[in-house]
Amino acid sequence: MKTKQLSNDIEIKKLLKKIDVDSGGISILAHKHKHLLILIEDLHVGGANILKQDAISVGADLAVPKGTIIAKEPFVDALLIGSKRSLEKLSQKLKVQPFGLKDVGRYIEKTLYVKEKKPKIMGVINANDDSFYTKSRFLGNEAIKTIEQMIEDGADIIDIGGVSSRPGALAVSQEEELQRLKPIADIIYEQKLYEKVRLSIDSFTPAVLAYLLEKGFSIVNDITGFEDDAVCKLCGDYKASAVIMHMQGTPQTMQKDPYYDDVVDEVYHYLHNQAQKVQSFGVEEIVLDVGIGFGKTLEHNILLLQHLGHFKTLGYPLLVGASRKSMIDKISPSDVTKRLGGTLAIHLKAAKEGADILRVHDVFEHKQAFDLWNALEKG
Repeated sequence: MKTKQLSNDIEIKKLLKKIDVDSGGISILAHKHKHLLILIEDLHVGGANILKQDAISVGADLAVPKGTIIAKEPFVDALLIGSKRSLEKLSQKLKVQPFGLKDVGRYIEKTLYVKEKKPKIMGVINANDDSFYTKSRFLGNEAIKTIEQMIEDGADIIDIGGVSSRPGALAVSQEEELQRLKPIADIIYEQKLYEKVRLSIDSFTPAVLAYLLEKGFSIVNDITGFEDDAVCKLCGDYKASAVIMHMQGTPQTMQKDPYYDDVVDEVYHYLHNQAQKVQSFGVEEIVLDVGIGFGKTLEHNILLLQHLGHFKTLGYPLLVGASRKSMIDKISPSDVTKRLGGTLAIHLKAAKEGADILRVHDVFEHKQAFDLWNALEKG
């Protein structure tokens, strides 16, 4: 049995038809599409009938296939629909029910996490000459000036990398990567900039990570998802935070016809497994990143953004980085210099769905957007 929180923005009638709800039920249930949606797959039919009655008793509802009441099929897919208040009541009732409904109740409790603060802003510094957005490329003293400006503009974290991870980017030796980052890290350490802002290393190279962790950096942002045990050990030894990202393939291969049977489910289980691995090395603070644009089609990216609430049930903060990425061009044709509007739209959606950190090229504009968004949300 699989349980999955869905976005309120899905086409609910289409989903209800897929579940095989009768036509009259589709009309009634579609109008209840106002609050939380939780898809339960392969639910025992006995559990479905119990859940249906318990849901109705607290003011929620359960969409089930035709024939569920007479147990036409032994296992069914069902869609739970309810307000936060009704689902809080339901989760308590399910604690004493059979057929795996206790697990459903525990999952519901996890989905009721309420996000009350605006996301943190992570500014991007690329110490190389081949990142996809030229205005994010900085070297030496120029990088320091930009870091100071990002701090002034409101960045909570600054993520610095020496190797491009754009699709098709060439691999770089660890010597070259360190040569690019060392001058910046040395100045940061000398000027104690790590006391003004948290610093993140966008790298998966142990030698590079070891050098920068000695220079005041406290976050390891690994696009390979901490597959390398040496990176896990470094992170644990330095008591650094870990940002675990999902990527299918490598930057050189990731956009060559990426395929998933169920992208949300597969990324979810990968991040769950990697978080457990990283914890085993003594890492205490973990952040998860679904990897927008890293081995995903436009459809995959949209599904992941729509279902961030599902990833919140893993119990870790979420980072989203869609800044100026090509998925914007696929929806609204534009070159990378004209994608700020699209970036803000995606990141506002990500924040609404539960993102805790946004990795951005344009710090000031994001700070301004979220200051206003927060004020409007609070009224």
